[in-house]
Amino acid sequence: MTKTEIGGHTRLCGLIGNPVEHTVSPLIHNTLAGMLGHDLVYVPFHVEKDRIRDAVKGAYGLNILGLNVTVPYKSDVLGALAEIDPLAEKIGAVNTLVRREGGYKGYNTDISGLYRAMRIEGIKIEGEEIVLLGAGGAARAAAFLCGEKKAKRVYLLNRSPEKAGSLADEVNRAFDRECMEPMAVSDYEKLPCRPLLAIQGTSVGLHPNEEHAVIEDPEFYRRIHTAYDLIYNPEETKFMRLVREAGGRAFNGLKMLLYQGIAAYELWNEAQVPEEKIQEIYRLLQEKNR
Repeated sequence: MTKTEIGGHTRLCGLIGNPVEHTVSPLIHNTLAGMLGHDLVYVPFHVEKDRIRDAVKGAYGLNILGLNVTVPYKSDVLGALAEIDPLAEKIGAVNTLVRREGGYKGYNTDISGLYRAMRIEGIKIEGEEIVLLGAGGAARAAAFLCGEKKAKRVYLLNRSPEKAGSLADEVNRAFDRECMEPMAVSDYEKLPCRPLLAIQGTSVGLHPNEEHAVIEDPEFYRRIHTAYDLIYNPEETKFMRLVREAGGRAFNGLKMLLYQGIAAYELWNEAQVPEEKIQEIYRLLQEKNR
């Protein structure tokens, strides 16, 4: 179901980033607008380096209702905003801009999208011991989510222990508790020998590295009872396959992608999307992802 009539009352939303040509976000938002009868169109905007402030200022001047922000601008955009949601400010990154009087307010729906996606799969963060792989953009949102939702302990593994230490310090300070323990990936054998939840937040597993995982040792995966890979394409990463071969449950990041988009749509339209509509869109995303 897609929108075919565009008129003077049609509101515009979009995605700013570089690149944006691969995005599936228009499928999510334009399908939602058609389903819910909202007079809205969503399009991607390729923004060149050093033009992010111009893009945000121009979008506001053009009366654009809201924007998503993708790599590499989730942190760069902060200086162009009129207001920032407190949690997004702690994270230091936003991915959703909502039009307000005088400018845009920035939110991070990656964090709420990940939490909602994990809950739908029956995955609990509160009180859990978690292995988080990576300390970059996607892993950063996951780290702050674990801190906010009071994970018992998070072992933050990264190839650069200095970067892991920096992120761990940020999260520990933000939530005033020592919940994050930074480690080098190569030290994974020092992890506790008991069932752990794992979140895979690196780019290893994406094309052209589909046949690689950050950790290849099958012994590591015997400690993982459940794993969530933030990558959604390919549908099954090698990380997920290794978890399943060791007897654990594994999920990809497609529902996170969906639910962060749902959260943005709800902010822009001040509306709640029914769960049955969300599941319809999820089936469309699965078809496109195969």
